[in-house]
Amino acid sequence: MLNLDFSFLNWDVVSGFVLKGLFFSVQLTLIAMVGGIVLGTLLALMRLSGKKWLVMPAAFYVNTLRSIPLVMVILWFFLLIPLLIGRPMGAELSAIITFTVFEAAYYSEIMRAGIQSVPKGQVYAGYAVGMTYSQSMQLIVLPQAFRNMLPVLMTQTIILFQDTSLVYAIGAYDLLKGFEVAGKNFNRPVETYLVAAVVYFVICFSLSMLVRRLQKKIAIIR
Repeated sequence: MLNLDFSFLNWDVVSGFVLKGLFFSVQLTLIAMVGGIVLGTLLALMRLSGKKWLVMPAAFYVNTLRSIPLVMVILWFFLLIPLLIGRPMGAELSAIITFTVFEAAYYSEIMRAGIQSVPKGQVYAGYAVGMTYSQSMQLIVLPQAFRNMLPVLMTQTIILFQDTSLVYAIGAYDLLKGFEVAGKNFNRPVETYLVAAVVYFVICFSLSMLVRRLQKKIAIIR
């Protein structure tokens, strides 16, 4: 019979092992989200530009990364980039770069859908008052696209937070790694993995509820 004991999980254990990992997981999520949205928006604009020399590389980038498992991309960046630059990057920096580059492909598709959801007549209206294509996009289309796609962007960010657990493959100290180290130190791996699952569930479920409320507010504004 399985004998579970959670008594060792006190504040000292949490502050000593878990909080460091939680901080990096949140940091990685926020940096990859911001960087991914910026790069993804650029990729979306390239794909919608109608210019072949912009469309083709952007489409290749997005389709290639969306077709490869994230854990493989993490390993490639961690193992290959040091060979190219001639020095190690470290697991944390490698994870940040990898997630930003990888998530940009997914944010790109979200932003492309958001931009296409804005009626073309609004762009023409911008032209009518003397705006350029760039100004119309920046001042008219993109603000509406961001608002329309905000719930989807936030949902993708929740998935991104869940995916940060994959950095275990390169030894980065994330939230899951913190629980793993605590479990090894106290010889209680089953208990720590169970608590880790509960923590991930509570965080992601709470964020999902916030996204639902946001979605309802946006629906009312429309």
